[in-house]
Amino acid sequence: MTPVRYSPTAEGRLAEIYVYTRETWGEAQADRYLRGLADAVTGIARGDIVSRRLPAEFGAEGWYARHERHVIYWKQLPDGAIGVVTILHERMHQMDRFREDAGD
Repeated sequence: MTPVRYSPTAEGRLAEIYVYTRETWGEAQADRYLRGLADAVTGIARGDIVSRRLPAEFGAEGWYARHERHVIYWKQLPDGAIGVVTILHERMHQMDRFREDAGD
């Protein structure tokens, strides 16, 4: 399987998602949702999950895939690994938040 690396921003987003989900729906749901996100990233790395190219308006090369209420943004790193750039909730303004998060 293709290796996966998370940016510091993506790791921070995962922590935020966990805390929000735990506070809103409980620890079991937070654990389930984070496992689902991790499984989605694994599916991206294996080629099992269909990703789409970022629209030109984003001003970056990369792809995105959905998992439930979140969008996983990733790019191919020079060594062939999958680099998870950020993970954003579907209600966030995707282009603006992506640009902010991709700056790290």
